[in-house]
Amino acid sequence: MIISGEEVGMPWQEATKVSLRLEFVLSALEEGANVRALCREYRISPTTGYKWLGRYLDQGQRGLQDRSRRPLSSPHRTPATLEQKVLEIRDRHGWGGRKIERVLEGQGEKDVPPPSTITEILRRHQRLSPEESAKHRPWQRFEAEAPNELWQMDFKGHFEMADGTRCHPLTVLDDHSRFCLGLRACGDERRSTVKDQLTSILRCYGLPECLLTDNGAPWGNPEHRRRLTRLGVWLLQLGLTLSRSGYYHPETIGKDERFHRTLSDEILARQVIHNLAHAQTCFDPWREIYNQVRPHEALGMAVPASRYQPSPRPFPETLPPVVYPSGDIVRKVDDHGKISYGARCFHVGKALHGQPVGLRPTDTDGVLDVYFCRHRVERIDLREYSQSR
Repeated sequence: MIISGEEVGMPWQEATKVSLRLEFVLSALEEGANVRALCREYRISPTTGYKWLGRYLDQGQRGLQDRSRRPLSSPHRTPATLEQKVLEIRDRHGWGGRKIERVLEGQGEKDVPPPSTITEILRRHQRLSPEESAKHRPWQRFEAEAPNELWQMDFKGHFEMADGTRCHPLTVLDDHSRFCLGLRACGDERRSTVKDQLTSILRCYGLPECLLTDNGAPWGNPEHRRRLTRLGVWLLQLGLTLSRSGYYHPETIGKDERFHRTLSDEILARQVIHNLAHAQTCFDPWREIYNQVRPHEALGMAVPASRYQPSPRPFPETLPPVVYPSGDIVRKVDDHGKISYGARCFHVGKALHGQPVGLRPTDTDGVLDVYFCRHRVERIDLREYSQSR
């Protein structure tokens, strides 16, 4: 018999070891028992035998359990008060090791542990899961060189609130700084809703050079990528350049998509949203934390607000006139979205009805590009018309 599997390298189950130890000590306590002979029978040393006997007499059967080999004191262990602060930041914001390290340093804490130690603290206190860790993989992507060079705009997937209605969060993010310019709780995804919310954001921060969206409504036309929507027409009149993500490639607006995941993790997954008004009261303070407090790994753990400044281009309360270079051929779009040129009608999009467009010659004779403001909306080939006559 063997009581301690460690002495001969055998992987005993805990219940087996304890039962064998109990069997040994009970035999050793019988009247006239020869302890050394029992040690030989159980194939353990006398030292081990007397150890288990002494533990049993002191603590009963509980003393036969294996004791932890962890040292009684650890001079390098993070103090309990600092661990508690780590957990409080995690529970409040859901942040990881690097962000928590930066926040603790900003609070003036001394001997702040490195991110790897903070991660172990979170794991030891069941604040991490393998699924969550798998989300955080490095991903290198394009970044605009300056604030307001490029904004990303999208709706996060809508969700049902406690009152039975749905919230459609509209998000606008500066590509360079990751600064959240707008986080609005909307009741729908209509053009008028987006225009009202975006007007408020543009009045506050000014105009960007370019606005990047996906191809969905109300800013995109899923059936014709180049064809404008009424919202797109308004944005072009403001002087913006429009850019759209590739079809079936939402990673093109990856920063906004990543922002949506952060919003879900830190707000939507942590509380019940009752209605639109309640959603906005949750969004507003969290947006301030995201911009002013939350360190961002892609920014070298700086906060977005440290890299953002408003645009010097103010929002125009009156739309400027649409003008074209002198070499363009200007035509007005009719109510059906068509223009006439060379005794033929060409469709350029109903969203442009009543607007002037410029026809611009290309390097190919008989082929013209149709522009609205700085945006090419169509290409017409007069040669096809000539061949068909």
